[in-house]
Amino acid sequence: MSVSQWADTYRVLSAKDSAAPGRWHTSRTPYLQAVMDAFNKPSIHDITFVAGTQLGKTAAEQNMMGYAIDQAPGPTLIVYPTDKLAEFTSQNRIKPMIALSKPLARKFDEEHSQKLELQFQGMYIALVGANSPSGLASRPVQYVFFDEIDKFPKWSGQEAGPLELAEERTKTFYNKKIVKVSSPTLKTGNIWKSWERADARYEYYVPCPHCGTYQALNMKYLRWPEGATPYEARDAAEYHCIHCDNVIDDRQKMDMLRHGEWRAVNKPPKRVRSVAYHLSSFYSPWLTFGDIAYKFLSAKDEPERLMNFINSWLAEPWVNKANPMRSDLVLEKKLNYVRGTMPAAAQIVTCGVDVQLDHFWYSVRAWGPHLTSWLVDYGRLETWAGVEKVINRDYADTNGEVRNVNLACIDSGYNTDEVYAFCAQHMDVAVPTKGASTAMRSRYSVTVIDKTVGFGLRRYNFDTNQMKDFIAGRLNVDAGAPGSWNICKDTEPYYADQVCAEQKVEYKDKKGHVTLRWEPVTAHAANHLLDCETNNALAAEVMGVRYLTEPEAEPEKEEHQDDWLGDAGENWF
Repeated sequence: MSVSQWADTYRVLSAKDSAAPGRWHTSRTPYLQAVMDAFNKPSIHDITFVAGTQLGKTAAEQNMMGYAIDQAPGPTLIVYPTDKLAEFTSQNRIKPMIALSKPLARKFDEEHSQKLELQFQGMYIALVGANSPSGLASRPVQYVFFDEIDKFPKWSGQEAGPLELAEERTKTFYNKKIVKVSSPTLKTGNIWKSWERADARYEYYVPCPHCGTYQALNMKYLRWPEGATPYEARDAAEYHCIHCDNVIDDRQKMDMLRHGEWRAVNKPPKRVRSVAYHLSSFYSPWLTFGDIAYKFLSAKDEPERLMNFINSWLAEPWVNKANPMRSDLVLEKKLNYVRGTMPAAAQIVTCGVDVQLDHFWYSVRAWGPHLTSWLVDYGRLETWAGVEKVINRDYADTNGEVRNVNLACIDSGYNTDEVYAFCAQHMDVAVPTKGASTAMRSRYSVTVIDKTVGFGLRRYNFDTNQMKDFIAGRLNVDAGAPGSWNICKDTEPYYADQVCAEQKVEYKDKKGHVTLRWEPVTAHAANHLLDCETNNALAAEVMGVRYLTEPEAEPEKEEHQDDWLGDAGENWF
């Protein structure tokens, strides 16, 4: 039997341990089948499950324990963050599971068992706290189960970390199994490091009920009305397909889960010894899309609650922030002009375009002396014809003078050949760009892509971190002041949210060298308009905006007398 088959046959959920007590059915949480059945594969020794709330991750781990007791007995160690939690779990979770499962109850030797040591026919289970070094290092074991390992202490007394101590106990077993289950905390946390080290890493993909495209569910495609309160968003939130953009209803989610499949997100080696699975609360059968929208909007303005949402709901690590951009700070930069226009002080107009798989995002920005800039327009486009219309459109300043885009920088990360072809047809105004993967000494460099086109089609490679630093720095300048980064008075909140979707993160290498780079606040944060604005910043550099000066004042006209003869008067002749 596989673990999932054993659970379907013998597992009964306790009222102490589940909101839906009764016989276990893997079909209710189909994504758990592959996670549990990895326990049956002889070549796999290490299983990591990074998961959000309301997904059944603890129950899946318990099913593996039950299977081991009944089908493949061996000495077992279960490690919890503390001894007290180990005692509580033994009494309120493990023992009820044993009592409700007939094969486990038959093999349980209650007379010789203790609170933290359960005896069975042919094996025992020891439950210990990660804060107890003696319990972790006292016995050899075949199976080790870790629960909520990101809450473990870094050290156990004066010895090594609890994970290392416990894993050392399995060295004499060729058929060992080490199972780690937890929500993440930080990138440096135990569960996320275990995820990154795994030979094969998997995410769960489900088919769209409309077009059949398989996709991983994430925050980027959850939408609700602009300005909605958490309560309003709970009722109005909609999830949109990444491919066809049709609305996916909560009632369709269960069927999507049943037809879902785990897909590798890295290239596994030929022999896989460790596997890791990542699953957010989007997949929970007990949560609606509205529940997730409500939780996010309720938490987004408080760092502690936002951290809990990112960790426990999105199952992503929280990144310590350094110099984050704030959406409220962006919205404070509104000036008294409307979208589609610009102040008369503008001298140059640029456009930044972010190319996605099947659509585009753009922003148009005007520039004046001292690197002062004004947002003119922004939004989403569906076709190249739409992009062409934006870059050729007439924009007027507040005096009614018509202005056009001087330079459009178009990201070539997606649909590269199409971007090159479009820019070759519009060489008078458009250039392809590419963000550098490593830091550059200069702000940008130029590569000739095709020498046969005109004077050569040129791609501009630029340092995205430097451009984002530029934007973040300008946000510290008061709205309307020289050097400020301004927006129109009718700018919508989602523009500010996308511009602020990244934060600056500190990284330290083995030698202690510190580097800073911009990364999304969450793995799936929508940052398209920020990418558009970095392309605008690049266009401004290429156009030499740094060297713009204030226009010279026109000389004052001399006043003339009403007499058409001027000063000559009677002596005109």
